[in-house]
Amino acid sequence: MQRMLQDGANEAAWRVLAAGGRRGRTGAILGTGLGGLADRLDDRWEVAAVDTGWLPKSSATGHAGKIIGGRLAGADVVVLQGRVHGYEGFSAAILTRGVDLLAALGVTTLLVTNASGGLRPDMRGGELVVMTDHIDFVRGGWPVPATREATPYDAVLAEAALAATRTAGVAARKGVYAYVRGPSYETRAEYRMIRRFGADVVGMSTVPEVMAARARGMRVAAVSVVTNVARPDAPSRTDAEEVCKMAGAAADGVWAMLGAVAAVGTETG
Repeated sequence: MQRMLQDGANEAAWRVLAAGGRRGRTGAILGTGLGGLADRLDDRWEVAAVDTGWLPKSSATGHAGKIIGGRLAGADVVVLQGRVHGYEGFSAAILTRGVDLLAALGVTTLLVTNASGGLRPDMRGGELVVMTDHIDFVRGGWPVPATREATPYDAVLAEAALAATRTAGVAARKGVYAYVRGPSYETRAEYRMIRRFGADVVGMSTVPEVMAARARGMRVAAVSVVTNVARPDAPSRTDAEEVCKMAGAAADGVWAMLGAVAAVGTETG
């Protein structure tokens, strides 16, 4: 099975290269509302996900479904403009195909991004949370790294990302991400429960990709954009369009993080 997955990803990588794409050591997965960051790359190229014969098309709002590459501060970067989710009906193996393709294109350092709900009352919309750990409420059979470690999130990359946001004047903090299946947003009781488990933000993605990337030996950083703050005793209505808009407003901070991750990846690659 693993050999079949590698062969499929390698074939998809050759299709990307044949269509004008390039390899790169730094990769990124751009979550809800953040796809526009790919337009900032220099010397851009792009390939539709469905043209790879490997990646499925997402039905989620704010996920364009493209592989886009270019140069950032002299480094070649390859990004997935959007992802698929478990709630769309995809299996665990399909959820991590994007990581497989990035690995086949040479990526060794990865930034994974998402839009999430904030669980701390002192948070505000647009704030960034650099993940230091996660709580997996789905347990979908993700690949497990061969070596045991305290956390799959690279501490050096996390510090570089936080330093970049300080330089950019963007609010950011460290935190723990709770992964739930979705697609519905959490109830007030669920928000209270997840917060008591020790999570700072909650969302419907990222963990499968992070675990797959670590199993493939990549260094990983992940960041959540807080698009709404959960206040169980004073609830407000949230929809996908509002989430996209709020995530897009935080793009400058995520762009700064991507530059920092690329710099570390270039130094250590």
